[in-house]
Amino acid sequence: MRPTALVTGGGRGLGAAIARELAPTHDLLLGGRRRESLDAILEELPDATPWPVDLLDHDAVARAVEGIDRLDVLVHNAGVAELGTVAESDPAQWRDTFEANVVSVVALTRLLLPALRAANGHVVLINSGSGLNARAGWGSYAASKFALRAFGDVLRQEEPALRVTSVHPGRIDTDMQRAIVAAEGREYDASQFLSPGTVARAVRQAVETPADAHPTEIVLRPR
Repeated sequence: MRPTALVTGGGRGLGAAIARELAPTHDLLLGGRRRESLDAILEELPDATPWPVDLLDHDAVARAVEGIDRLDVLVHNAGVAELGTVAESDPAQWRDTFEANVVSVVALTRLLLPALRAANGHVVLINSGSGLNARAGWGSYAASKFALRAFGDVLRQEEPALRVTSVHPGRIDTDMQRAIVAAEGREYDASQFLSPGTVARAVRQAVETPADAHPTEIVLRPR
């Protein structure tokens, strides 16, 4: 029986790249907020199963996980990034960022713990360089990623049968990155950023690490 992997935010960018890396060896559940957001990657990976659900709707998420009795890999890739200094931001931005980047991750993981335990599974948290070093103008995002790292550390201790890997990539060449650079008022140069495929390959290598080792943190930076 092939292992099963659920990838949130699997419709584009890094999530789609992770799906491509895992597809040869895993049965895939591809998460996305809307079913149509998954159409393009499902054309590439027709054997994958769409898993459309708004991760901020906790009742809908609880219904969506029904029937998942065993899960070998859970990749938390979905998230948001909003810029703004502390003075410019407001509580709503911080609340929304934490809801998307932390609370939804915790909620989904909790619901799937029985399935992960049944498989001695692997939780992969797509974090950020901002989860290791905070920068001015990225306050709410960095704080959420520091919190996500803390969640991974706690989960690793509380669930010793699971493997928990925090992946901290630098900036990645994605549509989201283009929007961020535009908001910063800079010209976009893809060569400055990591390829989604490079980060996805690191995720696959973590998942494929032999069972006697626990890859706890992976840090990637553009050269």
